[in-house]
Amino acid sequence: MATIKVAVIGVGNCASSLIQGKYHYAGSNTAAGLIHEDIGGYKVGDLEFVAAFDVDSRKVGLDLGEAIFAKPNCTKVFHADVPKTGTIVKMGAKLDGVAPHMLTAANDRGFEINDTRDAEKAEIIAELKSSGAEILVNFLPVGSQDATEFYMECALEAGLGVVNCMPVFIASRPEWEKKFADAGLPIIGDDVKAQVGATIVHRVLSNLFGQRGVTIDHTYQLNTGGNTDFMNMLDRNRLASKKESKTEAVQAVIAERLADENIHVGPSDYIPWLGDNKLCFLRLEGDLFGGVPMNLELRLSVEDSPNSAAVVVDAIRCVKLGLERGVGGALEGPSAFFCKHPPQQVTDDVAAAMTNEFIHADARLAAE
Repeated sequence: MATIKVAVIGVGNCASSLIQGKYHYAGSNTAAGLIHEDIGGYKVGDLEFVAAFDVDSRKVGLDLGEAIFAKPNCTKVFHADVPKTGTIVKMGAKLDGVAPHMLTAANDRGFEINDTRDAEKAEIIAELKSSGAEILVNFLPVGSQDATEFYMECALEAGLGVVNCMPVFIASRPEWEKKFADAGLPIIGDDVKAQVGATIVHRVLSNLFGQRGVTIDHTYQLNTGGNTDFMNMLDRNRLASKKESKTEAVQAVIAERLADENIHVGPSDYIPWLGDNKLCFLRLEGDLFGGVPMNLELRLSVEDSPNSAAVVVDAIRCVKLGLERGVGGALEGPSAFFCKHPPQQVTDDVAAAMTNEFIHADARLAAE
């Protein structure tokens, strides 16, 4: 089959895990760690990364196969033999994608930017078109509202489908979703829900309580990590959409919505030596039979970026199916299954069923 030509915005830890994953699974007989080995005939090894944009001087100008290992990236290297891809990382547009404190951090933690010139929209669109990219993956930092909207406009003008991994609401905002629908371009978003991450675990446990008749009185989710994402989120002004995305993902599966003072979901702190490892601390308090109180506490430790990449490889392939079928706008099932803030919130078992139905739609129609 043909490859799936992908453009990446932001060559950070998530992009590193995603691209390592392509080569890890290419030609491999193992499906260990994959949610779906095959989607519409496409395997993970069929992804081809044809364009990439970043603003860090240590990555711009490098082949993408080298740039994914440049500082400040710190995720686990599980496939070191990534070859040169022939794709050179181009200078992108900074806009609000770089928080000021990220520029003053030590070089192995924050950004290093020597080029003061932002790429123009026409340059980005020309690169996307000339590369043959079909799908744009947004890995911009949390809080990059203007930058995300800039790249979404580029995607629309260049005719690309989108996987919006970040908590800037595009697929879940009617005015933006309509733009993709009108253009006949599929989009999956917003804010990727990791393979086994804090949000999916919190949702599953909250749903379990409801199914078993336990009333939830209070709950919190505290997260710490040492990658650039957590460092970026030290600027609490950039957190509004992230907190909304994570909180609503949990509220959506609680039988009776909690008052704001009884739920706390969000990043807690940046601990440099944790690197790309994310620690999550969950607590749910509720009432059992007879009003007898109980509580559950959980500690989750996971490498953050591979946890994300496992979902993104599926989202990319679903967008490819949308392109092949001429489907425009938000893909509801895959968005609900893969993302924290989709246009339509449903429980994860329902979202999984909707996604499998979407994936196998062609086979079902052929059988009919």
